Amino acid sequence: MTNTDQNIIGAVLNGETNQFSILVDRYKDMIYTLAYRMLRNREEAEEAAQDTFIKTYSSLNKFKGDSKFSTWLYRVAYNCCLDRIKKNKRKYNTVSIDEFNYNSIKSLDDILNQIETQERNEAIKQCLNQLAHEDSYILTLYYYEELSLAEIAKTMSLTSNHVKVKLFRSRKRLASVLKDQIEPEIMIGYEKAFKQAIR
Repeated sequence: MTNTDQNIIGAVLNGETNQFSILVDRYKDMIYTLAYRMLRNREEAEEAAQDTFIKTYSSLNKFKGDSKFSTWLYRVAYNCCLDRIKKNKRKYNTVSIDEFNYNSIKSLDDILNQIETQERNEAIKQCLNQLAHEDSYILTLYYYEELSLAEIAKTMSLTSNHVKVKLFRSRKRLASVLKDQIEPEIMIGYEKAFKQAIR
């Protein structure tokens, strides 16, 4: 936890409740992104983000500081999203791990190196939306928020080894989705280049 977060939390607990808005401004985009990755619906994600900050504010005195504030906040967000999923009983689109042929793709990096940086980011975001909510959530924390395995483990109430296995499987599922999306685009690109070359 940064000193800045700790100072703000201390101020809020000492009665300067308006200071909490600084924490909201600091983390609102990431909380919304995580909620959207899990819920796949803008309104639901906005409501889950609001619930997260309401629950965080009301239980701020329970935060002990044994982890980063952001890790604790992401855990609150994760639980809020799980509650909404259970409540709504929505079914999410998943990619079976059996669909992933390890010989057909050497690594996630091999695929990603075939497209430009801007297209890569857009492709990843689109593909994350096709994964199960937990896969999307763990990949977002690891790659976008750059949390360690230990921090993700605290967020999701799992062991580090369990997170490592989940991250490995999530990456394989993401690679499978990326492969399905990118390979046709590459083939179309080759066909266009070939047609131009023979003119």
